[in-house]
Amino acid sequence: MFPLLLTCFILLRVISYFPFSNSLHEQQLLVQPLVVPNECSDKCGELKIPFPFHLNSSCGSISNAFRLSCLNSTALYLILGSEKYRVLEFYSDGLLVDFPGLPSCRQYNDLNSFGFEGNDHFGVSEDNVIGLYDCEDSSLCKAECETVDLPGCDGSGSSSSPACCYPLSDHSVWRFGDKFSVFSKFGCRGFSSWVVLRTTNSGKRGVKLEWAVPRNSSKSVCASNAYIANATSIRGGVRCLCQEGFVGDGFANGNGCIKSCFKDSKEQYGNDCENKKHNDKKLVIIGGVLSSAFIVASFIALFYLLKRPIKPGEFDAEQANFHRDISFRKACRTRLFTYHELEEATKGFEEGRKLVQGTNGAMYAGVLQDGLHIAVHKIQCENERDLIQVLSQIEILSSVLHRNLARLLGCCIDLAYMPLVVYEYPENGTLEEHLHQRRELKTGLDWNKRLNIIAETANVLAFLHYEVSPPIFHRDLKSGSIFLDKNFSVKIAGFGLLIPSPWDSQKNHESTRFQKNDVCDMGMVLLEIIAGSNRLDLQTLALQKIRSGKVEEIVDPLLYHHEQPSFRREQMEIVADLAMRCLLFGGDGKLGMVDVARELAQITKDNVEGVSKRGPALEETFSNSSLLQMISMSPDSIYLP
Repeated sequence: MFPLLLTCFILLRVISYFPFSNSLHEQQLLVQPLVVPNECSDKCGELKIPFPFHLNSSCGSISNAFRLSCLNSTALYLILGSEKYRVLEFYSDGLLVDFPGLPSCRQYNDLNSFGFEGNDHFGVSEDNVIGLYDCEDSSLCKAECETVDLPGCDGSGSSSSPACCYPLSDHSVWRFGDKFSVFSKFGCRGFSSWVVLRTTNSGKRGVKLEWAVPRNSSKSVCASNAYIANATSIRGGVRCLCQEGFVGDGFANGNGCIKSCFKDSKEQYGNDCENKKHNDKKLVIIGGVLSSAFIVASFIALFYLLKRPIKPGEFDAEQANFHRDISFRKACRTRLFTYHELEEATKGFEEGRKLVQGTNGAMYAGVLQDGLHIAVHKIQCENERDLIQVLSQIEILSSVLHRNLARLLGCCIDLAYMPLVVYEYPENGTLEEHLHQRRELKTGLDWNKRLNIIAETANVLAFLHYEVSPPIFHRDLKSGSIFLDKNFSVKIAGFGLLIPSPWDSQKNHESTRFQKNDVCDMGMVLLEIIAGSNRLDLQTLALQKIRSGKVEEIVDPLLYHHEQPSFRREQMEIVADLAMRCLLFGGDGKLGMVDVARELAQITKDNVEGVSKRGPALEETFSNSSLLQMISMSPDSIYLP
């Protein structure tokens, strides 16, 4: 019966689009952003100039900062201040430039030879890999570049790795806004640079500059079918990106976003994605008759299917294939579990195994037959659209590896509109269990552990907000979704995977709202860390005590506030103050997760040094990109596009 229903459903969907659109599978293919020419089709030598760059002011753009100079109709230059940078290549998010003022290609360049001053529109991209020469201190050298093919210079043909390799994405020494002369403190005398793009293993000599527009000038700058995304290396900078199924520059003043599809194994755009109208009325009549017939067949099949009792786990392979077909992308990169496996592991999802009740559903602890401890997030979808969104979010989430993210082991899609997401579940349980003494071993968390936990939590959330494109928001942060491993290191799980459709006209506003909610949720976690309680009136009570300077009255008795040294008591007050600011200012965007991470990183550093320092005033805020300056990213953080 299910194959009949499936066949009817697929044929009905095909006919419902006929004759004005292509198949569902073709519509949902992902297409990478193109480097789209500007409206004047400017060209200098062999280089076609894409939007927003231009030669003439009459060409459409968004700022004069993107005006270029073409010398002798052969060489293209970007002029920044007193320096001229020859443009070698364009990318969708930046451009590759040569070293300024050099008459010819040289492998060794002085650290001061690239006198780039960052501004609101350009920044040195993290895609660059730096080769450093004659360094007295090798502590900054990294091994990540050894497998990258880095071309030589001046016809030497040398592709060997440099004496000292440093990827700018490392963040441990160089931070955006720095000049390359920052490496001089390690005794380095020369450098060279290559851009190594994601998914490639070869470099192109030169320096990649990322471009963006200031956020405060981005209102209404994006075209329809586009959304705003944060720049990586430009403080407060943003760009417009086309939604899935569209390609283009994404800007209202540019070419915007045009429909993209595949026909006859070829990529097509715009009107070519629409099937041409046929004058043959017979074809239309036949389509109408077939559509009606399949509608009737579908209802009959559905009637018999509903009358037949269905057991969990039945039609495992068929339903899994069906849901994989309707999803935008293959969601589960690892293991596809059966419902029976997970039901057995969680003892029928018994109440005693519930870890946390979230907005999208509950999460349960379980043990597989091989002894592996897991957490199963049971998500209730209302319809097919919700299911597709959840599967899409699972794929995005599974593409990111970070030491403070709970590993996503796989999922289960046996039941209609009830996907199950399976995370690793470390042996130390959840933060909530420890704070409320629900673990078998009644060991309380001392202040050092609590401080490290909240610092790691803010760090990984800031990474997801600002370092991953498109950004990932948790949307349902609770102490029960913060797992702890044997070393009490954080593993975040329980993401809210049901979000508004990416085609919704309010997408940008929704993304902003979710980001602010993460900050507010972080405020509640901070209060829970301080008070050791998650009771409903905690927020109101805590705010009253914090404002009146009586933080000690809400501090968890297990922290022994009055026995702590003065600098630790002051740290508790600072964290309480930060929690209050998260709750008061996280909702209107005055405080971002990167600001929270920066302050907690500083408190953690002071904790090691045995000192304390008051945070910024309530009204002080920081730009998104301060993450790159103020906190260090996990060395094993990887984004797999």
